[in-house]
Amino acid sequence: MEFKQCIVIREDLKLSAGKLAVQVAHAAVMAVERAEKMDRSVVSEWKAEGQKKVVLRVSGVSDLFRLREDAERAGIPSAIVADAGLTEIPPGTITALGLGPAHGKLMDKVTGKLRLV
Repeated sequence: MEFKQCIVIREDLKLSAGKLAVQVAHAAVMAVERAEKMDRSVVSEWKAEGQKKVVLRVSGVSDLFRLREDAERAGIPSAIVADAGLTEIPPGTITALGLGPAHGKLMDKVTGKLRLV
């Protein structure tokens, strides 16, 4: 079975490449930690398949929260990233959402209409 993780970032923040990379990394790690608490076997299978990840974008923060609600209803682990505010953006700024890993078809139902970064 195919599993994947999706990381969703806010394009309205116009983050530098380095800052964006760090926020994606935070979201990926946080979501895996949540997924392990929900079902360790899904995380194990995802790792065995090569840890597929996709980075997607949304317009703004309200889109992230709406997407998180959709994911939670579908049983997909999720994690919202709030920045510490040490560099480019104010403390507490919501930057990204980590989803999964989860079954690819289930993930596509939630994220299938989003654009790649």
